[in-house]
Amino acid sequence: MILYAAADLIWASKIKGVADSLGIPARPVRTLEMLEARLADTAPVALLVDLDKGEDGLALIRRLRANDSTGAHQKVRILAWGPHVEKQLLQSAREAGANEVLTRGAFDHGLQDILLRLGSMQ
Repeated sequence: MILYAAADLIWASKIKGVADSLGIPARPVRTLEMLEARLADTAPVALLVDLDKGEDGLALIRRLRANDSTGAHQKVRILAWGPHVEKQLLQSAREAGANEVLTRGAFDHGLQDILLRLGSMQ
């Protein structure tokens, strides 16, 4: 299962559509509460975070990494993406615990390969 937090319906639809076409289960998370619910009922391999969500996106990354103290979610890969001009935001995602941070263009261009790679971790 891949979880994703998109800032808008366009990204959410794109991620879900590509994941569905590849046969990879993917579910959205919009809030910290939704993340907790998904973690309680699934075993995700990855969390994709759109940094256009701002502090809400960073909070999702921090919350997942905070749960790592139990060891329950240590293997969950976190991939964040955002505008290339927002260097500080991209750095903040790294500092919050994202394993990978990509520009929006790199994420968009590589979405199918990203989902295949992450989906193969299941």
